Amino acid sequence: MTDHLAERRVYAVLGVPPEVQAYALARYSRSSQSMLESIEELSQQRAEKFLNAFYFQYGHRSIADLAHLVLALENISILAAIKVVDEPVWDGQERSTRYQNFRRSGYFVPPALAEQPALAERYRRSASALFAAYEGLSVQLLELLEATVPRPPDMDESQYARTLRARAFDVARALLPLATHTSVGQVVSARVLERQISRLCSDPYPEVREIGAELRAACLETARAPLWRKVIRDQSLPAGALDALVDLRAAPTLVKYAQPSPYLQQTYPVLEQAARELLGDLGAPDRARVVELAEPEGLEDELLATLLYRADRAGHSYRQVQAGVRTLSAAQKREVVELSLAHRGGHDELLREHQVGYALKFDVLIDLGSFRDLHRHRRCVQIQQPLSADHGAAPAEQVFRAGLGPAAERPEAGVALQAYARALQAAEAEVRALEAERPLEAVYLLPLAARCRCLFKMDLAEAAYIVELRTAPAGHFSYRHAAWQMFRELERVYPSFAAGLRAVDPNRVVDLLRR
Repeated sequence: MTDHLAERRVYAVLGVPPEVQAYALARYSRSSQSMLESIEELSQQRAEKFLNAFYFQYGHRSIADLAHLVLALENISILAAIKVVDEPVWDGQERSTRYQNFRRSGYFVPPALAEQPALAERYRRSASALFAAYEGLSVQLLELLEATVPRPPDMDESQYARTLRARAFDVARALLPLATHTSVGQVVSARVLERQISRLCSDPYPEVREIGAELRAACLETARAPLWRKVIRDQSLPAGALDALVDLRAAPTLVKYAQPSPYLQQTYPVLEQAARELLGDLGAPDRARVVELAEPEGLEDELLATLLYRADRAGHSYRQVQAGVRTLSAAQKREVVELSLAHRGGHDELLREHQVGYALKFDVLIDLGSFRDLHRHRRCVQIQQPLSADHGAAPAEQVFRAGLGPAAERPEAGVALQAYARALQAAEAEVRALEAERPLEAVYLLPLAARCRCLFKMDLAEAAYIVELRTAPAGHFSYRHAAWQMFRELERVYPSFAAGLRAVDPNRVVDLLRR
């Protein structure tokens, strides 16, 4: 036997359909061939045959982690976008309310309202009023900031205008309703996509269910290949040849069985009923704190509190739910756990609420606009309560002071503040009026100023990351205050750890031109 020194090779591979790529990667454990050799002898049909055998018959789900897909979801509501991105293992971007003007975006009108024309007209009137207020406030605040904040000599006009426009949008975005059209681009594995499709198809909102079905269809149908089409057009090939060369489907095999989950559809309603019965004596929800670090508890009590918190439409704080759990009998606790598992099928993963044991649990009450920013953090478990108008919005004066700095003291700011407050009051009145007849559709009229409650579970490292990133002066004033309160809670409970964190107090005067 002689020594043989194999040549080391490191290379990138582009232009391979996701499922063929997954097949080629999976063959590393079953063949001595290189990836390029595997790809060269593969066809879509062979990949499909392999995946049918190993993914579906033998349950090798990790193979789907090897197929990554780029998907675009355009002209969906912000409400639907929140649902789409609600995946722990997810990469993507949503259209930014800070850097883009949404005045021409339009908004989603739930088809169910077509059955009641009078309600549909009220809905459109309310959404249009919010858009008009958003557009007017954006212009007013930009003019106010330009009159208040001088341009430094070393900053060019375009950067100056762009920076102040972003600051104006930071305040004005609060008036955009959840119905506002937005776009999401995502890069996910087929395994994550399969779970995402199933979850979306099981959602209470019809729009979200339709998006889940459309995501599945996008993987089964011919994918968009603009670069290939341009290259082939430049070669003056006939149209038929063009279609044949770009007739690629993103994931025709790996997501074809993605369907609504009866487990999700049946479990959350029974848990909501349990929450109504077991938490009915807790009194009014406590909304005094933006952030509260939960007290330690046993794993079983944490599981029960998490399940009931998620299902609690009244909006109690996690601390209140913890107190309610402590009053339950052993039989009641056992019943709640059994309800969370009763409808689980043979291939169903456990609920997100079953993920317990994290050292830190932050109960956060924050406006929807800033929740969308915190929602991007993936190294934590996020348990969001149902949306409603019940949590109200942050006081308008507080928003203007935090968002505009010294400019908030000018007389023009007072006029803008009154218009802002009136728009929010009118929107809340319309949401409450619509809730009585169409509760799901009413949620679409919630402006981004409306607050929601969410539990963020994490370890110390993730808490440090969020605190340092989200208290930075360049960030949005609302989530800066939330991240600062997270820091203060860490300071209270883990002072030696918190002392080493680079947190920036958002109450200090901020340079509005610092990005």
